[in-house]
Amino acid sequence: MIERLDAVFGRITMYRLIAISLTALAVISGILAATGAYVPIGAGLYEPALRPVAMLASLAVAVIWASISNIAFAALRRAKPHAESSVITGLLLFFILPPTLDVVGLLGIALAAVLASASKWLIAPHGRHLFNPAAFGAFVVGVLGITTGTGSPVSSAWWAASPWLLPFVVVIGLAVAIRTRRGWIMLTFAVIAAISVTVRFLATAVPFADALSLALVSSPVVFFAVYMITEPLTLPPRRWQQLLVAAIVGVLFAVPFSLPTATIGPFALGLFATPELWLLIGNLVAFVLARRRGIRLELSDRRQLTPTSWEFQFTPTRHIPFAPGQFLELDVPHAKADSRGTRRTFSIASPPHPESGIRLGLRVPESKPSSYKRALLALPVGAKLTATSVGGDFTLPTDDGRPLLLVAGGIGITPFIAQLEQLRLAAAERDVVLVYAVSSLDEIAYAAELGRSGARVLLVSPQPLPRMPKGWDWLGDGRLDGARLLEAVPDAASRETLLSGPPALIAALKPALRRAGARRIRTDAFLGY
Repeated sequence: MIERLDAVFGRITMYRLIAISLTALAVISGILAATGAYVPIGAGLYEPALRPVAMLASLAVAVIWASISNIAFAALRRAKPHAESSVITGLLLFFILPPTLDVVGLLGIALAAVLASASKWLIAPHGRHLFNPAAFGAFVVGVLGITTGTGSPVSSAWWAASPWLLPFVVVIGLAVAIRTRRGWIMLTFAVIAAISVTVRFLATAVPFADALSLALVSSPVVFFAVYMITEPLTLPPRRWQQLLVAAIVGVLFAVPFSLPTATIGPFALGLFATPELWLLIGNLVAFVLARRRGIRLELSDRRQLTPTSWEFQFTPTRHIPFAPGQFLELDVPHAKADSRGTRRTFSIASPPHPESGIRLGLRVPESKPSSYKRALLALPVGAKLTATSVGGDFTLPTDDGRPLLLVAGGIGITPFIAQLEQLRLAAAERDVVLVYAVSSLDEIAYAAELGRSGARVLLVSPQPLPRMPKGWDWLGDGRLDGARLLEAVPDAASRETLLSGPPALIAALKPALRRAGARRIRTDAFLGY
């Protein structure tokens, strides 16, 4: 089931999935408001016929101003804006701030959108934005204490927290968790935040069942877990760091506090506890943990590895710290981008040494490649690109004495090349068995690097190589399944196992390894796009 879902969601980028899902929620909420089934906070101030109009006006203002201001700030920095990011920011503000038809209220939403865009470009140490843009915009507008003509403040309402929208948010959340591989972050935050909110209600003598229901249904815990805590550019790179940030924000989520309000002209300045405040504090913790830097790269070379795969060599402007097996998210702006967007993540195929640069190996289908990959192939040597993040936990175990089993399908070999090259350069003596499954002999990538590594290589391919290199064995043709793997590597259960390749390969092998007694298995699913 998981591999089937991966095949579906892997066709679109994470940004596109988030934008589509938020748009679907906006449509659903508009339908509910039009039928009177559910009326968001703020829209309830208007006649039934005007409630959907207030929502549509607020949505349009949020998205349009987020997009316009993002383009303007990008031009100021002489950079290319990311259109989908602007749309997502506007959609999030739509669900955070109360819908309105009041002119002052709409101006407040527009101001929040502009501030959100400004935070991406102006509060960006080392080229990476520090704060979640939507949370920053909503927080600053809330601090300003702008009041509409109806007497309502322009501050966060998080009206997406409702029993009517909850089922849709949960279903969409599962899709997002599968696509982004951030289910544990969502769950960690949701559980801890729900406990925090429940305890807060219990402290005010609310019965336990009601307190728990309020925490899960009427507070923004679930929406926040799906869309806010998982924002990729403000997360630290390692899973333990991400879980720590999620836990901190979850604990703080229901902590009450407020500072006295000071009136200055039309503003009633004040600071009080809101979900977006706690997220911004979590962003600061993430920044301290990650010590992120902007990543600028120059394309120095490219070579074709196989008929369907290429390697791109980049020279960074400064050394990029990473661990072998981690990924890099590369931004390739181009005109007429298809539904798969302008950003992709690729496993780094080079060891973390300054002289090695950054090498990325990727599959380029011979028929109908994405607009992203066509644009990447068309780049001239010397082209300047940026990367938005380096991260991932698909790394070698620190226990040097534990034997390794590496299993790769197709271009899933790339993270192992970085790891084996690192072991070779460090002259590390490791017991390594690599099982490599390819569709044809022409699709064997990095044969020279594998030969230098000294690892035992077990090849699954239609035919054996005419001259099998020393240390290589042919396992035969056909699909690599759990039975074949365990027969070829009888001591697999005692090895630290890393699986890299298509989701279907991982889904076929991981359960068999578990049944055989393997307890330490790491996976890196190469989703198709």
